[in-house]
Amino acid sequence: MYAYQFNTAGTDTKFTLVEKSIPEPGPTEVRVRIEAVSLNYRDLIMADLASAGSLPRDRIPGSDAAGIIDALGANVDSYQLGERVMVSYFLDWLDGPFRSQYMPSSLGGDATDGVFAEYIVVPAAALVSIPDSLSFIEAATLPCAAVTAWHGLVVRAGLNNKDTIVIPGTGGVALFALQIAKAFGAQSIVLSSTEDKLKQAYTLGAAIGINYKKTPEWEHEVLAKTDGQGASLVLELGGADTIQQSLDSLAAGGRIVQVGVLTGFSARPNMDRLQSLNADILGIVVGSKQHLVQVAEFYKEHKLHPVIDQVFSFKELNQAFAHMRDKGHVGKIVVQVREH
Repeated sequence: MYAYQFNTAGTDTKFTLVEKSIPEPGPTEVRVRIEAVSLNYRDLIMADLASAGSLPRDRIPGSDAAGIIDALGANVDSYQLGERVMVSYFLDWLDGPFRSQYMPSSLGGDATDGVFAEYIVVPAAALVSIPDSLSFIEAATLPCAAVTAWHGLVVRAGLNNKDTIVIPGTGGVALFALQIAKAFGAQSIVLSSTEDKLKQAYTLGAAIGINYKKTPEWEHEVLAKTDGQGASLVLELGGADTIQQSLDSLAAGGRIVQVGVLTGFSARPNMDRLQSLNADILGIVVGSKQHLVQVAEFYKEHKLHPVIDQVFSFKELNQAFAHMRDKGHVGKIVVQVREH
């Protein structure tokens, strides 16, 4: 089979295609023939770490995949050959609260091989069936970005129809958040860098759009659009450079769902402001298998479909990531592993 590994040669090409033996499942594992994978910003962070020598040279990257069960371990009776499945981002976090020992089981990270391959072997317990309403390409976008939005907004922040939520950007997590917020009846304020992207956000249910290139101090505009009250929920994707603006746009008793580090790590917001608002910052790192089950059922129930920006072939993985780095995409970027 063919799989990608991190390229540690120091070139602009982040991922190298190599030939490997097809893996065999252990007693409680299954082998999945991968049909599609999707890209996340986290994959680029892992690639940079690999280039710096912080990850094994032969690590297979990627965390989001959908495929077909191709082989079963001797003790697996919960699935059948040919079933359509997704793989949970954390192989060990199945349900309940997060524990630090789950972190090494994140796919495509420093301790566990990922999914950018024609076949993978994973514990049967980490699989989730794909709803009939979703294609492989759509299902491949759920395990990281959709679960992050669901876990942060619904499970932790208690999203409801009285909320006004600030959503920065039009990438994967942002548009999942927008779709989920609309289905809950919440009002969304979308921040983006172009008018064209804002137009697309309006078609997906945004109530208000703010061009942060034209209005760099967008927190003031959020206050103006909410009669000085601020937003009850802010999805924070930027990190170091935007966390203070998120806090300054927050309403009393509001919640910041801290997810991203697009502008860097080590964010240092003014905590006096947080305390004076009686507000909360909720740290989110993706979610559990049960969260994936929940968001998949939610999309089926509400007849929702993930927003797909572009689909690349398996041989075009590096081009797909170059497209992501250009930041021109709206929605998820997907790689079709098996051509039909």
